[in-house]
Amino acid sequence: MWAQLITTRLKSGREDDLPRLVDQLRAVEQPGSGLVRSTAMRDQNDPSRVYMLVVFESEEKARARESDPRRQEGLQAARATMAEIFDGAPEFVDLTMVDEVSPEARRCITTAGWTRH
Repeated sequence: MWAQLITTRLKSGREDDLPRLVDQLRAVEQPGSGLVRSTAMRDQNDPSRVYMLVVFESEEKARARESDPRRQEGLQAARATMAEIFDGAPEFVDLTMVDEVSPEARRCITTAGWTRH
């Protein structure tokens, strides 16, 4: 599995617009894109700071998703919203998944793949 951590800052007074962006991004998702999960979070101590963790089946699928023309067309509205609410460009960090534990699903991920517990 592979992930990206995206960090950005919201313009002052635009904190309530984040759910609209999340909805726009969700609406353009294509079946079979390789997306496993996407989580948007705000810093409790600095509500203008936003973190998004996006997890994919593989980096290859994530890169193919980036260039999918169907997705690109749908992202126009989301990009406009980002320009309105973000203070500067987002920063991207590419991550290799090493381990994940999800007690609710009773499963773990290791570098060898999914295992059930």
